[in-house]
This record gives sequence, C-alpha cells and structure tokens, in this order.
Amino acid sequence: MDLFEYQARDLFEAHGVPVLAGIVAHTPEEAKAAAEKIGGVTVVKAQVKVGGRGKAGGVKVAKTPDEAFEHAQKILGMDIKGHTVKKVMIAQGADIAEEYYFSVLLDRANRNYLAMCSVEGGMEIEQLAVERPEALAKVPVDPATGIDAAKGAEIAEAAGFAPELREKVADVIVKLWDVFKGEDATLVEVNPLVKTGSGDLIALDGKVSLDENASFRHKEHEELADKESEDPLEAKAKALDLNYVKLDGEVGIIGNGAGLVMSTLDVVAYAGEKHGNVKPANFLDIGGGASAEVMANGLSIILGDEQVKSVFVNVFGGITACDAVANGIVGALSKLGDSANKPLVVRLDGNNVDEGRRILHEANHPLVTLAENMDQGADKAAELAAK
Repeated sequence: MDLFEYQARDLFEAHGVPVLAGIVAHTPEEAKAAAEKIGGVTVVKAQVKVGGRGKAGGVKVAKTPDEAFEHAQKILGMDIKGHTVKKVMIAQGADIAEEYYFSVLLDRANRNYLAMCSVEGGMEIEQLAVERPEALAKVPVDPATGIDAAKGAEIAEAAGFAPELREKVADVIVKLWDVFKGEDATLVEVNPLVKTGSGDLIALDGKVSLDENASFRHKEHEELADKESEDPLEAKAKALDLNYVKLDGEVGIIGNGAGLVMSTLDVVAYAGEKHGNVKPANFLDIGGGASAEVMANGLSIILGDEQVKSVFVNVFGGITACDAVANGIVGALSKLGDSANKPLVVRLDGNNVDEGRRILHEANHPLVTLAENMDQGADKAAELAAK
C-alpha cells in the first residue's frame, strides 16, 4: 500500500525523524486556516500518489494565508498524471541550504535490502541514476542486522557527505530504518532530505510503501487506506478475503491458484482476438477452497462488474477435488439466484474430474456450459462475451 506524503510525514514523526509541521486540507478554506495556524511561509502540496507534482503545478509556495487559499483553490481538483487532487498538505516553509536523497527498499533480486543515498537530492532519482550513476551510492543492507549507527555512517560516507555531517546524517538514516522495519515497509524514501540554513537536517518530502502481507501486525494501517479512490469491487473482495484485481475487459475469470489464473488471462486474451478483441475483466484466485460460499463470493464480485459479459471458471482439482468445486458452483448459483444472470463456462480437470462434470451435467443449469479444456473454455467464454 502506497501512502500519501502527509501519511509518510506522520509516520516519520512517530519514529523520531525530523520533519516540519504539516496539516491536511480538503478545501481552500481549510488550507487558509492551516496556513494561519502554522504561520510564516507555507507550501501548498497536492496529495497524490505519483511523482512530478511540482512540474505539474501541484506544489506552490504561499507567503500569506490568502495565497495558500488561492493556491489550494487552483490545485484542488487538478489532474496530475491521471490522479485527481482531492486534498493538499499545507507544510511549513523551510530555509533550504542543501538537498540530499535517501531511500531504503526491498531488493528482491538479491534477497536483501538496499540503501541508496546521494548528496544530490531534489531531482528525479531515476534521472540521476542514469545520467550520473556514480553520484548515487548503493549499499546492501543485511536483513539480519539492519542499519545501526555504524552502517548509517558507512552509507553517509559512501554517498559523499562531508565528515562533519556524517554523524548527523547517519542518525537520520537510522531513524528512517526504524520506520522501514517498524512499519513493515517495502520502501521508505526521502527526496529531498535537506540541510537548513541553521544546519538542521529535515525530511522535507517522504514516500512510503507498506507490505500488505504484514497487515495482520498493523491493524492501525487500515486507517491509512485510500478508500476514496479504492475500487468498490476490490474493496468488497478484500473484505471477503479474495485475491481480486479488476481489469478492463469483458470476460470474468475465476481460478484456483495464481499461476493458473495468470495463464487463463493470457489464453482468454488470445482467444478474444477472434471475437471482437474481448479481454479478461479481472484476476480472481479463489485459492485451495472452492466451497459454495467461496464460489458465491467470487461470482458475486465478478457479476457486480457491469463490464463483465461472461465468466470463465477454470479449475484444476488437486487437494480440492473437482466434485467439491462442482458442488460449490451449483451451490453458488442457487445462493445467488436471479443475481447470477451471465453465462458461465466451466472447465474442470484433475482430481475427481469425471464426478465433477457429472454433477454439473445433472444440475443442468441454463447459464452453465462445460468445456473440455482451457483453450476451448476460453474461446467459448470470449464468444459469449462478444454476443
């Protein structure tokens, strides 16, 4: 889960990372009141989960509360790379002397963590990494030991900080590591980390991505979810503990196992080229259990998508046998009643496949078509969606 800047700022503050005052505003009036409360020069910053806000006009300096009102009026509702600005953060202004960069992230390729640091912050780090890679220090971090004062000093030295700054920089790096570890993040980034005219270090902008696999350890993270822009079907699936991702096509997909579902997406997309270029409408993995309740939940999610014209249920019976899956489908259709109103193509294979097919044949539901294999099922589902 990616956080807004103001949420990252609050996490930083909770872990002792030096930050400036910041107040979220949803209206120009709230922006003016926030600027009055903070006092002095403030910055009106669009809160969207995408980079390039400054270039798009989403970050403006306000010398007075009235200017904060005017800037918020222009920024709220702005479209920045497809993201609509629904709130701004009124941030305390800073006397910036120098700008630096720091991040720590999950390095999946090397199965450890990676700290990146540079004395040249403020610009897009991807651009710096390409144009002047020697200016960006990359220091592996052992998950077993993390970042302590010594490691922080090593990172600061590798980045090229002056000796008199290294201890202060290392202290901030250790605190940012505390955010990364304590919140179960996959990314913590500060760009820029600034030195003020008085010599203080301040995290002026932050980006944090949280590992949702660790959400059971952080019930408070639920409050950080962006419910305003969350797809309602994905939210409903999450509440039902289903692995669902909405796509833009017309053929709903249900499968058991992420690998099988991914393969099904490809096969349906290929088959759809022959039938008006229809495409998969979703990724939905029901996992190992395919009870009537699980199947009904899956179907209710997919059938709730107005774009869906047909559904392809592609199941390989393993630990969960095909007869259990078939009973789940029959039970789900019975449970859903009239809300089950789109054709289903069902392909069963694997453990107890003959019994599973017999159950579906005997049920003889008017919406269900049986397919012998995955290619046939994908083709039929695409054909039905095209009609």
